[in-house]
Amino acid sequence: MTSSLFDPIDLGALKLKNRIAMAPLTRSRAVEGEVPNPLAAEYYAQRASVGLIVSEATQISRSAQGYPNTPGIFTEAQVQGWKAVTDAVHARGGLIVAQLWHVGRVSLSDYQPDGLPGFAPSAVAAEGQTMKPDFTMAPFQTPRALTIPQIEAIIADYVHAAEMARKAGFDGVEIHAANGYLIDQFLKDGSNKRDDRYGGSVENRLRFMLEVVSAVVAVWGADRVGIRLSPSNGANSTMDSDPAAVFVPAAAALKPFGLAFLHLIEGEPGTPMSIKGDAPQLASDIRDAFGGPVMLNGGLSRATAEKAMTEGRADLVSVGVPVLSNPDLVERWKTNAPLNAPDKATFYGGGAKGYTDYPFLETVQA
Repeated sequence: MTSSLFDPIDLGALKLKNRIAMAPLTRSRAVEGEVPNPLAAEYYAQRASVGLIVSEATQISRSAQGYPNTPGIFTEAQVQGWKAVTDAVHARGGLIVAQLWHVGRVSLSDYQPDGLPGFAPSAVAAEGQTMKPDFTMAPFQTPRALTIPQIEAIIADYVHAAEMARKAGFDGVEIHAANGYLIDQFLKDGSNKRDDRYGGSVENRLRFMLEVVSAVVAVWGADRVGIRLSPSNGANSTMDSDPAAVFVPAAAALKPFGLAFLHLIEGEPGTPMSIKGDAPQLASDIRDAFGGPVMLNGGLSRATAEKAMTEGRADLVSVGVPVLSNPDLVERWKTNAPLNAPDKATFYGGGAKGYTDYPFLETVQA
């Protein structure tokens, strides 16, 4: 009997041929002007057998950047770079959405046009270190707290990026509201200390996310917009004291939009992306509250992916590193074939090695 992983599914207007998506994977290979690397067209097209590709996180403006050599989607040159990617994916029968990204407090002054620290809901620094443009590490800086006009300007940046993603030929967009980046910083009380309409109560902390969603839906239509959330993984030291009290209501607040999907990061216990501390598993409750398709992510194997779907925690799954190192992962999972080992030394930066040179099954078997 065919596994449900290999059955088609409709996510709004997106008609997927299977329920395995490529998760967004930062590769730090963009060229001058934050334009996608010319090799990116081949890289993504090689992986077009998945039901849906979610692009690497793509900054919506110059000041939204927080890592070296990550691509943007706000200039004409970037649009042309992405157009080569979307054309190549479509030529292989694939679907690809652009992940719209603002890193917020994770940025350093090195990335900001004015040379000052990045922006966040509140002037609260993340813990630990992050990467400078030269790939060396530096401590997080205390960010600048956003003013209301600046918040409104960032929402306008999301609109512009969404429009540019349409121009670049993407099939839709995913709003990155996870992993301790800007929208997640508004959602969680560890990083949001505001006392205006964007802070304090859960309703207020949801406001920025909902305004961004509303603005992007106005560009694309809800049936081509998804959103990514991470209630409990604590990425970039962004935590909430009661994730269930924030993220189940967040899913319920998103329901009326009729979005194409909700992309949820909640790893199996014991995996690198599992929840921290004693935070509850929320996938089932979030799926019920959202009322639409939920894509689960979090260090999933074929077995744990099938288990999550059987248990009603997901309608489909996204997979990162296994797709990075196995461009034909769908076929490998379907036939229980062995997987290529990932080369972690080539994850970030560089050229074709560890990017477009992973062997396909037929090459290995020849």
